[in-house]
Amino acid sequence: METLTLTRRRQMRWLVAGAMALALSLTGCSGPGAAPGAGAPATQATEPSLAFVGPNGEKPGKLADLVLTADEKAKVKSGNYTAAFVWHTSSEFVSAVEKGAREQFKDLGIKVVASTQAGFDAATQANNLQTVLALNPDIIVTIAVDPVSAEATFKPAVEKGIKLVIMTTPPAHYKAGQQFVSIVTESLTEAGKLNATILGDALGGQGDIGYMYHDADFWFTNQRDKAFKAWTSYLYPNEKIVAEEGFTDESKTQEIAAAMIARHPDLKGIYVPWATAAQGVLAALRDAGRSDVKVVTNDLDATLAADMARDGNAAGLVGNSSISIGKGLAIASAYGVLNKQAPALVAATPTGITKDNLAQGWKDDYGTEPPSSVTGK
Repeated sequence: METLTLTRRRQMRWLVAGAMALALSLTGCSGPGAAPGAGAPATQATEPSLAFVGPNGEKPGKLADLVLTADEKAKVKSGNYTAAFVWHTSSEFVSAVEKGAREQFKDLGIKVVASTQAGFDAATQANNLQTVLALNPDIIVTIAVDPVSAEATFKPAVEKGIKLVIMTTPPAHYKAGQQFVSIVTESLTEAGKLNATILGDALGGQGDIGYMYHDADFWFTNQRDKAFKAWTSYLYPNEKIVAEEGFTDESKTQEIAAAMIARHPDLKGIYVPWATAAQGVLAALRDAGRSDVKVVTNDLDATLAADMARDGNAAGLVGNSSISIGKGLAIASAYGVLNKQAPALVAATPTGITKDNLAQGWKDDYGTEPPSSVTGK
């Protein structure tokens, strides 16, 4: 995905953060250290130790690593294969991923026979899978709501020889090349770092902030949340996380945020794991008359984008290269039906999106112009 044009100040901040990421290794999260450029010797700085790896320790490749030859494409087209989506939830992000996948499936001659979403409920996803299995698809594109229960939920699909392709989170104990073909996602630690730099830029690198995190065993959000926290501590030692609150039900975020800002009246910023959860946070801030508190989150969302365009609470969003992820899922599916070895994990590069590059960022990520609710047109 083409890197978007940002203000020069944000460009310099993110280039500094990107250079530091070259030295990262997987040993967990560290505490605060001297900020880059703060005058402390480099040996005294404590960098976050956050190399991006998959749920089974997979090292990520790039989406460009997924390549089909002309002969392979022809074989897939002649196979009359079918595919189904068994999603974890619905959102503009999921819709954009599915759009990208459908476009690529059409190009490969693969027919989509079903698309379901589970509202983040494992039992609903299990029921959805049974409905989909009755259609006998050759391919299922999915993301496990609950990795533990999903191990049993998806076992019938594995036993039938259906090719599972995973967006971010596989069932527990499933391995690439065995129970599923590949994981296609975004670089999670890079997304967390972008959230940290967007908020730090909005706050001038100082102030009290709140940290909301996904309090569930969900590899995708867990790694991204931890990356935000670690990079904030490292890049902005004058920002202090004074409140930490976990949630599993995104409908509770308004209540959680209301309590957070009541307990911490000096709060200047809040991180939220994803956009639909952040909608409740914006509602709580509006109710409290707190136009001074800035919010950062992941995924492009019309509600958040419209608020950002009007200089509201939303400081920025991190886009996932959604269309590209969808196309990657479809190409990985072709690897599956061809019995071609696929990379265990490939990742798209996320993009920091602020008011300055909102229109182009939306178009690049979702493949459409921003809705009128965002542009006001």
